[in-house]
Amino acid sequence: MTSPAPSSASASASVPDPALSSLLHRAEALVARLDALLPSPQQAVLAPDWSASVAFRYRKRSSAAWAAGWLEPVRHVAHIAYADLKEVDTQKERFARNLAQFVAGRTANNVLLSGARGTGKSSLVKAALHAHADAGLRLIEVDKVDLIDLPDLIELVSARPERFIVFCDDLSFDEGEPGYKALKSILDGTVSASGENVLIVATSNRRHLLPEYHSDNKTYSRGTDGELHPGEVVEEKISLSERFGLWVSFYPFSQDEYLAIVAQWLRHFGLSDAAAIEAARPEALVWAIERGSRSGRVAYQFARDHAGRAGTDGRLADQGGEGA
Repeated sequence: MTSPAPSSASASASVPDPALSSLLHRAEALVARLDALLPSPQQAVLAPDWSASVAFRYRKRSSAAWAAGWLEPVRHVAHIAYADLKEVDTQKERFARNLAQFVAGRTANNVLLSGARGTGKSSLVKAALHAHADAGLRLIEVDKVDLIDLPDLIELVSARPERFIVFCDDLSFDEGEPGYKALKSILDGTVSASGENVLIVATSNRRHLLPEYHSDNKTYSRGTDGELHPGEVVEEKISLSERFGLWVSFYPFSQDEYLAIVAQWLRHFGLSDAAAIEAARPEALVWAIERGSRSGRVAYQFARDHAGRAGTDGRLADQGGEGA
């Protein structure tokens, strides 16, 4: 008994559709090209052209299927010198000494710069880069949402000859954020420690980096000797800041300190006449009252405005200083 001949429908189904085959081929080629652009599992962060700048920002893109991080060169780096920073001599001396140890290859501590806003915390880091860039110091700025990639980033630079500041500006955490534990682990030096050529520097308006609530006081217990002992909640909230070896605190400026910073920035922007600087003092005070702050940043902003109206060229005005 002969088998029935295949129907025309089944015969046509066995022949590939040329259009579909072409589409699949193009899709495979596209995937191969994308794979070449993405970091391999062994290289989670793409290396930059290290000669492009002395400062870099960590950038990241991700989807449900992949994530890629890279270092973006900062094309215009703020040129602030230690000498530009006024009324923070103690803070400057402590930070600069620790930084000099690090650049020289000696032991140094990770740093937490905390305190009043606009008092020069970020400017101090920029000044350090300006002072030591020729000696091989480099800066990598990382947003707190990307701190979970810190181990990969440290692995990328571990074999480099340069010395790196990993800089986290205006750092604070809400409870449960993943970057908190990643940073804590690196500072602890448990499984993945920061390398010998990496120094972590963070700035924050608050010392303990996590929000503190009145209800936290309920976790305190009284010992048999009558002393109060913090509970687990409080201990956890102070544990991250304790892992920074050097704390440098900044405080609000007095009126005289604010005016001294104004005078410094006016000279910086080309207003060299002492009488003109003295005449600007009342206007600088009004400016501070309107802004509700006598911070170094406010002093810097006033000096930019006043020097511009006075007719100085302001060629140094885009250095991004906080004024202290």
